Amino acid sequence: MAEPLRDRARRATGWRLRANGETRPHYVVCGNDPLAYWVVKALLATELAQGRVRITLVVPERRRSEGPDGRDVDGIQVVRADRLDEAAFRRAGLAGADGLALLHQDDVGNMQAALCAQEVEPRLRLVVRMFNTSLANGLRELFPDSAVLSDASIAAPAFVAATLGEVAPTHFRHAGRTLYVARREDVRPGDVVCGLAVTTDPALVRVLPADEPAADVVLAEATGQPPGTELAARRLVRARRRRQPLAVLLRALRSFATRKIGIAVMVLLGVIAVLGWLNSRAVDVSWTEALYLTLVTTLSGQDPDVTKPAAAQIMQVVLNLAGLALIPLITAVVVDGIVNARLALHAGRIQPERTGHVVVVGLGNIGTRVMAQLRDFGVEVVAIDRTAEARGAALARRLGVPVIVGDAAREETLRSASVETCQALVVVSTDDGVNLRAALNARALNAELRVVLRLFDGDFAERIQQAFGIGISRSVSYLAAPAFAAALLDRAVIATIPVDRHALLVVEVPVVAGAPLDGRPLAAVARPGEVRLLAHTRAGQRTDWSADPRMVINSGDRLTVVARRAGLSALLRETTPPLTPGLTGTPTPREPED
Repeated sequence: MAEPLRDRARRATGWRLRANGETRPHYVVCGNDPLAYWVVKALLATELAQGRVRITLVVPERRRSEGPDGRDVDGIQVVRADRLDEAAFRRAGLAGADGLALLHQDDVGNMQAALCAQEVEPRLRLVVRMFNTSLANGLRELFPDSAVLSDASIAAPAFVAATLGEVAPTHFRHAGRTLYVARREDVRPGDVVCGLAVTTDPALVRVLPADEPAADVVLAEATGQPPGTELAARRLVRARRRRQPLAVLLRALRSFATRKIGIAVMVLLGVIAVLGWLNSRAVDVSWTEALYLTLVTTLSGQDPDVTKPAAAQIMQVVLNLAGLALIPLITAVVVDGIVNARLALHAGRIQPERTGHVVVVGLGNIGTRVMAQLRDFGVEVVAIDRTAEARGAALARRLGVPVIVGDAAREETLRSASVETCQALVVVSTDDGVNLRAALNARALNAELRVVLRLFDGDFAERIQQAFGIGISRSVSYLAAPAFAAALLDRAVIATIPVDRHALLVVEVPVVAGAPLDGRPLAAVARPGEVRLLAHTRAGQRTDWSADPRMVINSGDRLTVVARRAGLSALLRETTPPLTPGLTGTPTPREPED
């Protein structure tokens, strides 16, 4: 069926009619975890929320976790609903909304919610969080005008880069160029596209500095040299070495019996040794004869001899009693050792000691991605998870990654993974407390260990960094939120560049007719510390990576920039015409079609 003329006109101009004279764009966000919180914050920061955007957050009646979920953010409307059905969407004002973000950690539930939302508002911009790639592909076929994103896929490269000691993992292709993030000393001067950050002082990281040549972290063009992450991975692989297989036997022996049985055996052997020495003194024999008499008396007993001295008879009786206790203990040690060995082998706790490997704690969404990417780089990985049925356990087995089942906060579990000799520890479980305990216990075993820690609370992460010196902390939700927010606003984010705890966005922004930048020179785009121009594309022409700053900007031009979220918000206001009083719509800039 042909699209109605009115709808085609509205799509061409980018205007959406709104009910009750509402002029602000309306976005509905559904979620109850830190990702929903950071997406709402990103939307507010992008549009600066000064009457320019309306956000409705749909959350369950009760909090599902102690972390932030967005319901306490000022300036938004909160709708409580335990089920995402048509009634809940209508209460949230989805009819006529500009976009819907489904951010629950339930792939099937998000797909069902998307189908219900289509009944309420068929022409809806849809952004869905999904981990399963098969379901994601099916959803894209059902909703062509949708963005299906995985927060784990977006954030995993940042953890991998931090694990390998690199500044950022970003490498992307745009307008015929492959760009990546590296340190200035690792690339040729002619390959540098722009400076990104000054990180010489870890306590004061400056992004997009005014003195661009001072930036030690740069965006460079790939010209045949492998990206920094690959170089780091190769160095790690070359440095890796395995210890002798004898270590496997020693570790098995250490786990052969429980501690209580071992103590009981040691105490009993001590008692037997003392009694044997007293017996040798009573019968006045040499030490070799005393050893023989003690062993025979303990294990098999001797024929009674009433002619022996009283002391010798007493020692013989006591030794026979000790022998009666020793034999069951030996049996218990053998049985307990066999059972423990089988359990340890099944759980992966008996592993050869390794050097130069990476230990990944938590095989959830992010841990699975990190493990797979490290293996793609050829890095040896050992995984730890509480359960053998963790989401990434099956993939770990296919990749040949040993999985140790246990509590990563316990020292014995960390020792089983050879944390004392590993290159880095990546702790990415969903519990901040467990993550912190595992990191601190690992640091106690290996003071030089590089720890990459997942923490949901940014303030908590900063305090941990100052108190314990764990300086590499990442938040999956914080890293992924800008991409979700940009997709909801129908603005394609080319790449997200994490630098320290900052997130820089590479975005191509179209200039709409009547915008403040229309008719101004390209030099007006750059703002130190906020926005840096990478390239300029004139309508119908090729992208210019070294455009003259004096060139005048025309409507229809596209500006490729790297910016912080606040800087991008300001740029979007400059590339979009201001609202006209009396109109019942608001312009939504769209990228011109090729």
